[in-house]
Amino acid sequence: MRAIVLCGVLTTLLMVGAEGAQAKGCIKGAIVGGIAGHYAGRHGWAGAAAGCVIGRHEANRRERERQNSQEPPAR
Repeated sequence: MRAIVLCGVLTTLLMVGAEGAQAKGCIKGAIVGGIAGHYAGRHGWAGAAAGCVIGRHEANRRERERQNSQEPPAR
C-alpha cells in the first residue's frame, strides 16, 4: 500500500514540475521503475529515477526515428 501511495505522489510531482515536452517517457518510466525497484529490494526511488532516464532516452530515440522516416529522400 505504501508503495502505491509513493508512486502516486511521485507521479503527481513529476506532472506538476515537468514541462510537457521534457516529461515525455519520464512519467511512465518512473512509475514502472519505481514499482520494479520497490519489489527488487525497497529501492523504489532509485528505480523511479532510473526509469525516468530510460523512458526519456527511449522517447527521444523514437522521436528521432519518426523524424528520420519523414524526411524526403536525397536527390
